[in-house]
Amino acid sequence: MSDDSRPCTNASAAGHGGVLTIDLGALAANYRTLAARARPAETAAAVKGDGYGLGLAQVALALHAAGCRTYFVAHLGEAEALRRVLAPAQADIYVLNGLLPGMAARLAHVAARPVLGSLAEIDEWRGFAAAGGAPPAAIQIDTGFTRLGLGPSDIAALGADPSRHAGFETALVLSHLACADDPGHAMNEAQLARFREALALFPGVRASLANSAGIALGAGYHFDMVRPGIALYGGRARICGASDMARVVSLDVPILQVRSAAPGSSAGYGATYRFARRSKVALVSLGYGDGFLRALGASGERPGGRLFVAGRPCPIVGRVSMDITAIDVTDFGAAEDGAGPARGDMAEVLGAHQSIDDLAAAAGTIGYEILTRLGLRHARVYSPPAPPALPSGASPS
Repeated sequence: MSDDSRPCTNASAAGHGGVLTIDLGALAANYRTLAARARPAETAAAVKGDGYGLGLAQVALALHAAGCRTYFVAHLGEAEALRRVLAPAQADIYVLNGLLPGMAARLAHVAARPVLGSLAEIDEWRGFAAAGGAPPAAIQIDTGFTRLGLGPSDIAALGADPSRHAGFETALVLSHLACADDPGHAMNEAQLARFREALALFPGVRASLANSAGIALGAGYHFDMVRPGIALYGGRARICGASDMARVVSLDVPILQVRSAAPGSSAGYGATYRFARRSKVALVSLGYGDGFLRALGASGERPGGRLFVAGRPCPIVGRVSMDITAIDVTDFGAAEDGAGPARGDMAEVLGAHQSIDDLAAAAGTIGYEILTRLGLRHARVYSPPAPPALPSGASPS
């Protein structure tokens, strides 16, 4: 293959198996698009899971430059990492997994706001706040998800004794939609009604219900704040149709070797795939150790996923192993004749020809899982380069 067909980024130069390229400009553009759709509600950002696998600090700083001032993480450790690049004057940070016993002082130290999801958490936070110095908190309502949040009996208990949450500032009341990716699902309206009913206990407190898909359900779901996640990163928020967000992620991996396979020979562990013709196989530096799902492998009974070389689809053959995946490149011709891919050429896993949702469909999963797993061992390249950390204590512009 000619050098013109190869990406300018070279994985071997970085000492990594592949190169994960993150377009921070596209990320910022997606934020601005969603913010325009949600106005006048504030648009926050879900950056849990290391910024959905793309680098928490880099993602958060790019979003801050685009106007984001509120961030949602899952764990205290993520809040502590985020606080190292965004000071309290620059951003509010909410910890979705709430308050574990004995965690209150660490949350307060980094001015992180716990999302309290049980009466026990509310009671512990109230006790901590009584000594002073507690940041505001959020309260989560379970509106039918059977996940974190106050259920009907808990809400009734708060209604009977409002003093239980009167000892600290409640900055936000939130819930989470279970079926927003299916706009016609009856669960959406049911959860909306339950959320509105629960809000009566918190007069004057800001409210948040909509995730990425919830934004598209309309203004009635937006309340005071929306909290997109997957759409920021270019993924599809609904179960049908293509994403209309800009592509943020590309992943290219090097070809380690190109070899021949005789008819009837097998590929991969378990010998579950056998070649029906004389074939050319490219072995690429990619495996489940990189977060590439084993479900994308192929056997004689079922096809697997595919990668792209020079824009041409190349099906995966055999099982995905820890470090190596095999793809069929027979239709290019013989590599030694200069007609096909060669050692050191790059194969596209994600990019112009395959989105995270395309790859997810081949694996029988969702784009969220693909995205959050793929940052494990690849070199990350940010384009444009990530913004520098903001001066500590600077006021948001």
